[in-house]
Amino acid sequence: MSTEKSAKPADAERRERRVILVTGMSGAGRTTALKSLEDIGYEAVDNLPLSLLASFAGPAQGPAPGPAQEPAHGGAAAVAARPLAIGVDIRTRDFGVDPVLDELDRLAREAGYNVCTVFLDCDDDVLLRRYAETRRRHPLDSSKAVPDMIQLERRLLARLRARADVVIDTTGKSPWELKETLSAYFAPEESYGLSLFVTSFAFREGVPRESDLVFDVRFLKNPHYDPQLRPLTGEDEAVQKAIEGDGDFQAFFDSLTGMLEILLPRYAQEGKSYLTIAVGCTGGRHRSVYVARKLNDWLLARDWRVRLHHRDIHGGGGRDML
Repeated sequence: MSTEKSAKPADAERRERRVILVTGMSGAGRTTALKSLEDIGYEAVDNLPLSLLASFAGPAQGPAPGPAQEPAHGGAAAVAARPLAIGVDIRTRDFGVDPVLDELDRLAREAGYNVCTVFLDCDDDVLLRRYAETRRRHPLDSSKAVPDMIQLERRLLARLRARADVVIDTTGKSPWELKETLSAYFAPEESYGLSLFVTSFAFREGVPRESDLVFDVRFLKNPHYDPQLRPLTGEDEAVQKAIEGDGDFQAFFDSLTGMLEILLPRYAQEGKSYLTIAVGCTGGRHRSVYVARKLNDWLLARDWRVRLHHRDIHGGGGRDML
């Protein structure tokens, strides 16, 4: 899904300036996402007219990250060095899918920015509930029914979603969880090269929409049926030993890591910048948690940039907290 350029050497004297375009369904959390990116070091602005994007972004080339860019009292030099996060949606003046795609291509091709598009999505019933709770009208047309406008917006944005570098489903995410996800992908010190995100999940709560690779570990013996292990999770040693005691576990894990040893360098060579690996079991508390943890440790030992998240470890899948 990534269309970004290949990583540059970490010690390069000058770096392409990072520009993240945050878009998606109205009500899916764009404002929260921009605040989260601002918290981790981005300069954020919402609803910037596309015609002003290039002039606002400033020079495409900037000095490599380092202490000299962060004066104790801030100032223009510090601001100039910060990556940008720009919110764009159907309310933005001169918005349109074709103009957005054209501007993204132009910025990357002519201006030389390191551009990434993040599309925030959410289940329709949750979007409806958010509109009902806030008593806000849909920005497309305040005179028509919200469900119809949500469907129209989905159709209008379908090509933009397909083009996005990263799609994040905010259906069950709290603001903190959304910030963690964005940090995993876009922490400024990890802006170049292939960034990995490993998440465990419960199949009964649905496969994470942002997944690139999905592995089903429901074939392993389930600790849930052991009364002593049921209240524990895959982070507990007793559960880990029980899972590793499955006669097929080691062969499976060796095959999984053997495949990733081939795939990950090839993804990096092709310029892919973000990869989400999802590991699922029935309840998202035991088998998937341990396999995701073990896979995370394996990746870290091989110097991959990786973040770990357990989506349903506390049985919270499907929450609407954003």
